[in-house]
Amino acid sequence: MNPDVAAEAPIRILCIDDHAVVREGIALIVGSQPDMTVVASAGSGEKGIDQFRRQQPDITLLDLRLPGMDGVEVLQRIRAEHPAARVIILTMRDEEEVVFNAMQAGAASYLLKDTLSRELVRVIREVHAGGSPLPDDVAARLARREDSPLLSAREVEVVDLMGQGLTNKEISASLGISSETVHAHVKHVFHKLGARNRASAVAIAVRRGIIQME
Repeated sequence: MNPDVAAEAPIRILCIDDHAVVREGIALIVGSQPDMTVVASAGSGEKGIDQFRRQQPDITLLDLRLPGMDGVEVLQRIRAEHPAARVIILTMRDEEEVVFNAMQAGAASYLLKDTLSRELVRVIREVHAGGSPLPDDVAARLARREDSPLLSAREVEVVDLMGQGLTNKEISASLGISSETVHAHVKHVFHKLGARNRASAVAIAVRRGIIQME
C-alpha cells in the first residue's frame, strides 16, 4: 500500500452484529490496516443506530439478523436520517429476495461472512471511495431477482400460508377472502415463481427469501 494513505485520516468504521466473536474479528482485521479503524460496535439494531448518530462513521458494517430489529430496517432508518451513509451488508443470508431488499434500501455493497479478510478490506476502501462493488455471486442473485416478477403483499401472505400447510379453503378463512380469490392468487404465485405445484412454490419462495420456514 502507498504509505501516504496511512497519513490521511483513517476510515472510521462502525460494526453492527449480534455476535461478539464477529465484532472482535472485524476489529482485528480492521486494526491490522493502517488506514482504517473501528470507532464503535453494537450488538443490536437500536444500539447500532444510536452509535451511528454518536460516531457518524465513514463506513458501517451491518448484519441482517439482529435482535429486535432486522438489518434492513436498521439500514432504512440510518439512511432516512443520513442519506449519504455508506453501509456494507455483512451477513450469512444469500437469498435473492434478501439481497434485493438490502440493495433497494440503500446498501453500498453486500458481502457474505465467508468473504476473505483481504476482500473485506478491499471493499471497505472501494465503498469509502464512492464505489458500490458486488461479488459476482451476489450480483448474479440480484440480477435473477430483478428479472423476476414481484409478488404482491397478498400473494406473499398466500404462499406463506401454503408453506404452513394450509389448504385453499383454510387460507380463505384465514385471510377473509373467497376460495376463488385464493385460487387466483395461487395461480399467480405459480406463474411468477415458475412453480409447477405448491411444494415447489414454497421451496422457491424460501430459497429467494420471500418467506421463512421455522
